[in-house]
Amino acid sequence: MSATAPAPAPSPEKVTDERLLKTSPLKKFLGRPELGSVVGAVAVFLFFAVVADSFLRATSLATVLYAASTIGIMAVPVALLMIGGEFDLSAGVMVTTSALISSMFSYQMTANVWVGVGVSLLATLAIGVFNGVMLIRTDPPSFIITLGTFLMLTGANLGFTKLISDTVSTKSISDMEGFSSAKDVFASTITIGDVDFKITIVWWLAMIAVATWILLRTRAGNWIFAVGGGEQAARAVGVPVGRTKIGLYMGVAFGAWVSGQHLLFNYDVVQSGEGVGNELIYIIAAVIGGCLITGGYGSAVGAAVGALIFGMTSKGIVYAEWNPDWFKFFLGAMLLLATLLNAWVRKRAEATK
Repeated sequence: MSATAPAPAPSPEKVTDERLLKTSPLKKFLGRPELGSVVGAVAVFLFFAVVADSFLRATSLATVLYAASTIGIMAVPVALLMIGGEFDLSAGVMVTTSALISSMFSYQMTANVWVGVGVSLLATLAIGVFNGVMLIRTDPPSFIITLGTFLMLTGANLGFTKLISDTVSTKSISDMEGFSSAKDVFASTITIGDVDFKITIVWWLAMIAVATWILLRTRAGNWIFAVGGGEQAARAVGVPVGRTKIGLYMGVAFGAWVSGQHLLFNYDVVQSGEGVGNELIYIIAAVIGGCLITGGYGSAVGAAVGALIFGMTSKGIVYAEWNPDWFKFFLGAMLLLATLLNAWVRKRAEATK
């Protein structure tokens, strides 16, 4: 019996493994989640450069960057959480909680300010762990769980402040040991030429770099995208869903700690009612930056650009000498336009795969 002749090998021209196909730089660019926010940022910049004469001054741009950094420090970890498919409605008041703990612990214990800062870090991270554990151990969605945390922190901020200080604000700690060095870390000013830049800009850039590295260069980044894209599918392939979500909530808590320390050391005293509503600003900045509400898509850079748009708009309206009441109108318009543009970018990205 004769042997069957082997089938001819396919020619190299017919091998179409999609992993070997080269994608043009243009297609890669059009598929980036932050594309819409970059286009929007350029448009906002050009708009205020035309309508506000003082907008292009170096001091004005430094002010814009400062405003953007105070939002961006929180928008970046919130974006990572949204890519993982979850929300944190307690993020805004958590900033105030962190500042209150640092201030009141240092004042009441007459301790070095850095002790209060350390206690605040541990307490704030514990809040993040609480949110994450409650999410993975119970059935309610993150919206409900963090809404509960938001309400508890709002009440605790006011209640404990009045109980300890007899007022709605903390006592001054500017004369306590360690205050000046802590202010250098969290609220100092860096002068370049004749322009003063707040150190929060450095914190913001550092968080963008770390978050981008985590998303694009680490296994944890793959886990974040997988969990946001489909929790059950991610768990089926061995992704530690619980640990990933707890880590994301701890990331938001760390951002709240940094923002809280800046709030404290920049103004010395903290109002217990601050922070309410800021969680929506962080989420909107992330959405403008390309994050999908459904999770699994977005970038840290996009969230940073979304925060930059906030900074340009809030300060541009002032430099243009418009009524600042219009800020919320522009905010809503940007959100709607960004959502539509991001949907178009997402379709383009799927079409290029």
